[in-house]
Amino acid sequence: MKNYASIKPPVYVETSVVSYLTSRLSDNVLKLSRQQAIRHLWGEYSDYFEFIVSDLVVPEIERGDESEVQQRIRTVVNLTTLQTTSTSNRLAQLLIDFGALPEKAWTDAQHISIATVNSLDYLISWNFKHIVNETMRGYIDKVCRNAGYSPTNLCTPLTLIEDIQMKEKPDTQTDPILEEYYRMKEEFNAQFNSMEELSEYLKEFNKKEKARGRKYRPTPPPPPDFERNIEKMYKELAIKREQEDKISDE
Repeated sequence: MKNYASIKPPVYVETSVVSYLTSRLSDNVLKLSRQQAIRHLWGEYSDYFEFIVSDLVVPEIERGDESEVQQRIRTVVNLTTLQTTSTSNRLAQLLIDFGALPEKAWTDAQHISIATVNSLDYLISWNFKHIVNETMRGYIDKVCRNAGYSPTNLCTPLTLIEDIQMKEKPDTQTDPILEEYYRMKEEFNAQFNSMEELSEYLKEFNKKEKARGRKYRPTPPPPPDFERNIEKMYKELAIKREQEDKISDE
């Protein structure tokens, strides 16, 4: 085990990472490389990073193959848990409204916003569609900055290992674990028609989890200019849409 500084950079562990961590080792080369990467990170660098989940990760990992659900739950049960808040809801909605994420990608937007409002250093994921999507990275970062936040570093476990001098490159091709993960996420996400519905669901879910003894990390207050920044962003968005409508009518 390597010796690192006492201050552990916080790392948000998104649902797809948990799926890879607990799944049976595969004969598929791509799938196996991702499994080995997260197991290497989890096993060799757990003393270097503080791994954190959210109240959104927990209900997501309860979906899918029942034989694997309990193992996923055991993996995260002792990790610090972050809660969705009105602030994370607002930022998640901004990410969607300003096109950084597709419409109705409520849960992916929340993963990013929860990590961002809690000032986490990293969010690790194998979700190449919306979260570790290099094409959208600039848009996501811009929305977060305009709202007054420093963007969280969105990366794969392999990229995080690279940051600690492990030179490996991820392959963005899909595989069976990701296909199952996307199916689980689509099923979960389909329950909601708005960010408000997702928020209400998680409030009730959190009540049950707290009754079971799960401990949650307090969420820091939003930046002082958060509401003003949001108002400014929506005004600019309205002007942009009005201009686009005029052009389309011509």
